Amino acid sequence: MGLDVTERDTRVIQSSEDIVAVRQTVRMWAIKLGFSLIDQTKIVTAASDLARNTVDHAGGGTMSLETLEDGRSCGLRVTFEDKGPGIEDVELALKDGYTTGTGLGLGLGGAKRLSNEFEIISHPGEGTRVSIVRWP
Repeated sequence: MGLDVTERDTRVIQSSEDIVAVRQTVRMWAIKLGFSLIDQTKIVTAASDLARNTVDHAGGGTMSLETLEDGRSCGLRVTFEDKGPGIEDVELALKDGYTTGTGLGLGLGGAKRLSNEFEIISHPGEGTRVSIVRWP
């Protein structure tokens, strides 16, 4: 049985205020899907880190949320897209401690660990797309 997308929403993120809104929106969707407090915290934390990366490293972008159904349960996909500088070496960027900014270098790797599914596509000079999925 395949995946069905049952609900979708897209938001622009460009500022710290938008990052707060990302956390609130992702938590609201996770609650609506019946996620446990632990699963809510995991996807909200991952989304917050990815939103911060989108603002800090690319000057902003978009976040899309999608409710997924696989016939047994409902999951949440959160995708961040930007037209920023892209990531030269994705494998290196996923390593804890690596950063091109002033942070701790835990965002991408942490988001990957907090997600059930993780996909990153980045092209230097064109931008980055990161998609995470959490199932309850």
